[in-house]
Amino acid sequence: MKIFIAGGTGFVGAHLVTALRERGHQLRLLVHARDAGMAGALEQVEGDVTRLESFSAALSGCDAVINLVGIIREFPSRGITFERLHVQATANMLVATRQAGIRRYLQMSALGTRPNAVSRYHLTKFRAEELVRSSGLDATILRPSLIYGPKDAFISMLARQLRLTPIMPVIGSGSYRLQPIHVADVVRCFALALEMPETIGGCYELCGKDRLTYLELLDVIASALGRSAPLKPRLPLGVMKLIIPVMQQLPQFPITMDQLQMLIEESICDGCWQKVFGFELLDFRDEIRACLGR
Repeated sequence: MKIFIAGGTGFVGAHLVTALRERGHQLRLLVHARDAGMAGALEQVEGDVTRLESFSAALSGCDAVINLVGIIREFPSRGITFERLHVQATANMLVATRQAGIRRYLQMSALGTRPNAVSRYHLTKFRAEELVRSSGLDATILRPSLIYGPKDAFISMLARQLRLTPIMPVIGSGSYRLQPIHVADVVRCFALALEMPETIGGCYELCGKDRLTYLELLDVIASALGRSAPLKPRLPLGVMKLIIPVMQQLPQFPITMDQLQMLIEESICDGCWQKVFGFELLDFRDEIRACLGR
């Protein structure tokens, strides 16, 4: 199968490219600039997902389209916004898919996406999903929880902090729960969905098998690094909700209000998706130890 991928050079995309090539698929990636280091059964098309005319012709001859484009933080001065990269990008991808006569379409969304969400991240993800659902294509939507693995963002950030200091401030109680899923399990679902007609029209919430509070997560990461459990002084939630809206204007500030909201409202699911895809999930503690041990 020849597959067109937007967002294929990101964290999840890089792993998905490897998984799909191992399954014998031919890939065509939308990129901002060609990478001479990429080789093999992998074509690169320069373009911008927010400008339909820059890439629409490149879908010709493909059998399926995968949209992985997404951001976790906005930088409006650089044109990096949820509206552009979630909603507008998805609209463009759908138009290009229909124009190319392609039926199969896969969209990466996020766990917690819903019409009444508080965060703009989830609201724009939901608007993008609605575009997919109304597109008339043979579409599948996947909603992963917190994704971890080699070169991830969140777990690696916490690990870097724990390597520097045994003190990890925690906003609020720290009892909010997460169900991290390994990137290999996420891309396996994408690869299987392409091969499973029964997933057409489906929207699947993907989460790992280990459900941890944020406090437990910090201890597991510390243990994986060979460290003792860190001290966890609490930062009052009410105070942080006053500070973060001001400080998030600084690019180097580590958290935004959207990210705080998503953290405290939890990222967990019931795991029903495993009945569809039917494989054994990777163990968080084992994988995080292997990942951080490197």
